[in-house]
Amino acid sequence: MQKQDNTLANENYELGGIEMKQDIKLRVSQIEKSFPGVKALNKIDFEVRKGTVHALCGENGAGKSTLMKIINGIYKPDAGQIFIDEKPVKIQSPIHARQHGIAMIAQELNYVPEMSIEENLFLGRLPVKKMGKVDWKLLRKKTLEFLEAEQLPYKPTQKLKTLTVSDIQMLEIIKAISNNAEIIVMDEPTSSITHREVEMLFKKIAELKQQGVSIVYISHKLDEVFQIADDITVFRDGAVVESHPAKEMTMDQVISLMVGRKMENVYPKEPVAVGETLLEVNGLHSTGIFKEIDFHVRKGEIVGFAGLVGAGRTEVMRAVFGLDPITSGEIRINHKKVVIKGVADSIRHKMVMLSEDRRRYGIIPIRSVMENASISSLEKVIYGGYTHDKEERRIVGEYFKKMNVKTPSLDTPIQSLSGGNQQKVLLAKWMLRDPQILILDEPTRGIDVGAKFEIYKLMVDMAKQGRAVIMVSSELPELIGMCDRIYVMNQGKITGELKQDEFSQEAIMKYATNTK
Repeated sequence: MQKQDNTLANENYELGGIEMKQDIKLRVSQIEKSFPGVKALNKIDFEVRKGTVHALCGENGAGKSTLMKIINGIYKPDAGQIFIDEKPVKIQSPIHARQHGIAMIAQELNYVPEMSIEENLFLGRLPVKKMGKVDWKLLRKKTLEFLEAEQLPYKPTQKLKTLTVSDIQMLEIIKAISNNAEIIVMDEPTSSITHREVEMLFKKIAELKQQGVSIVYISHKLDEVFQIADDITVFRDGAVVESHPAKEMTMDQVISLMVGRKMENVYPKEPVAVGETLLEVNGLHSTGIFKEIDFHVRKGEIVGFAGLVGAGRTEVMRAVFGLDPITSGEIRINHKKVVIKGVADSIRHKMVMLSEDRRRYGIIPIRSVMENASISSLEKVIYGGYTHDKEERRIVGEYFKKMNVKTPSLDTPIQSLSGGNQQKVLLAKWMLRDPQILILDEPTRGIDVGAKFEIYKLMVDMAKQGRAVIMVSSELPELIGMCDRIYVMNQGKITGELKQDEFSQEAIMKYATNTK
């Protein structure tokens, strides 16, 4: 394939059987951006046609989100220019971007848990009366109109803290649409929503295209990309590798361009000798949430938990880890009954958990990668009344090397790392505790194929070391590709257990919908 020569403007394209002339809605030219110790963007040329979906693909850290933050006014470029309708613009802030008809759905959900749905939807543009007071009646009316139009059963006054990650993701999408934007940036919009909600989103995208809205779509789910994209641009190491109409590319080509090598095996699962039972859960019950939960995990085993959003998988894991209370039931570790009233109890019994929402429950955004990694093992570096910085750097550095964490330095704020590297920092944090049981809730959510592969390899290494690994995932292919057994949940109950020779997406979905 040859590099695209930026001559898309004013060409004729056939969309839905209708030939139409399309102009360039958004164009960036020679954009550059550097952060301390890293060149994030190097002379980026990129353009989006009016009324089309342009997909951006690339590994975490390739520069996709950085470019979108520049377009949305969050970052200022070091060099280069932005054009809207072929007119040069300088975007100073997200509010300024909104004035230019740009809306962005960020990869990491930014929301105030105590804020209501109506306040969140109209944050920064609350309708006011003549005297400057918020017009709550109008606000509620508009919110209800949006919720009803999208068939979402929420109350406008409901607080965001009562919603799931999936719910909040859908509200962020509605917020972007409600701005009447002409350019919408969607950064991993389907990372936390159900298949039904994905279908709703794609239907909405089709409607927006018909209205002439241009969409920049960032996703690591390449099947989705090829389902909705008109054009695809691949980023690698802060530069554009290639850009083509989607119909001229294949999934294998995109993956190869993203990682710079051919991926022979997406799932590096290896046979591992399985030992005795390490974790056993019997009759676990939490009133109104889940009931009659029985499962076990053995040494060297990777056990998956599947189910539709709301099935209760995360709730069970939070309860096992001590984050949420249980009504009844027992937990055994190494055949001994244990009482887990909080996270400290789990850690003492060498059981750790990686949360599905790393921004809310995992990372401390403004602190360094080293502090994020060492925070659960401070007794190893604080003694004699002092923090021993040299020892902290040595210990954390060793684990970062083992896990191939890419960071400019140990002092870099974790919020400036890619999603995949943030996830590896959190894994390093728990590996410092030398755990025997690891609960990984959506460990590859929102990270690229290369970073996913590295996480998978780490899981296999943990199993080889005789640890027990639990993997909660909404991605059926990765559960099938990585697990020894899979438990399936539906409405707070385990409805099935599958062994490797029984694995199939159809079998899992039958149990997930309880239609076996």
